[in-house]
Amino acid sequence: MSEEDMGDMWSQMKQVVLNALPDVVAGLIVLGVVLLLGRLVARAMALWVERHAPGARRRPSHIPVRLVRGAFAVLAVVLALQTAGMTRLATSLLATGGLLAIVLGFAFKEIGENLLAGLLLSISRSFDVGDLIESDGYRGIVRSIKFREVHIRSADGKDVFIPSAAIFRNALQNYTLDGLRQGSFLVGIDYGDDPEEARRIVELAISQCEGVLRDPAPRAVVHELGGNWVELRGTFWIDTFGGGAPLPVVRGRVLTAVRERLAAGGFTFSSNVSSAHTVDITKH
Repeated sequence: MSEEDMGDMWSQMKQVVLNALPDVVAGLIVLGVVLLLGRLVARAMALWVERHAPGARRRPSHIPVRLVRGAFAVLAVVLALQTAGMTRLATSLLATGGLLAIVLGFAFKEIGENLLAGLLLSISRSFDVGDLIESDGYRGIVRSIKFREVHIRSADGKDVFIPSAAIFRNALQNYTLDGLRQGSFLVGIDYGDDPEEARRIVELAISQCEGVLRDPAPRAVVHELGGNWVELRGTFWIDTFGGGAPLPVVRGRVLTAVRERLAAGGFTFSSNVSSAHTVDITKH
């Protein structure tokens, strides 16, 4: 190849680059603008989810934010290629991506179901890290929330990973959504004792225990008339967001105080219910 031919080839290549340069620059600008728009939309979504989420300590979820950013990234690449004059390449990418999504959707149906359920759970914000939840027969403190699964730790230290789809399909109980937890206990007194006086003593003993909320106020009522005793039921509330003692500790204080006050008042405890018990959460 002669020097003249080489010069002509170089001139043609330079002319092609110069002709394509405006489209390439425009494509890069489109890429940057769409990516920036994606970041703004993702940030706005995070703020909206945080503002409309229930509870007093909701944190913005990163799952929908990442999903929105990813969607805008794909859109930015496709639009940038089209703007730069690479329409065929952009169309091929879209067609290949759609076909791949269909194949993977059928091959990994359960995984896709869990991913979609994880996205919906992150948007609904019905629970958060640190909440005590129960779903699908499992109860524990939420340690992490991911696309595919929710990691909880049970009271006996077991780490349980519940598929997001299982939580989405089944009823969910969140015991700490607003920070309030209720404890209750049953105690029996003899039929010869005054139940109204016993009820008053129990309420007073509960209200003076450290960690028990004044509002909602503790209550004691005559719950049932047993075969050998009059059964009293006491209830109280604690605030898990206040940084105080957990429910088991407060429960112990309440039981000790109630027992001491009733014993000091001369009440006779039934042998069948002489050891009062509490439950973490009661329906009301």
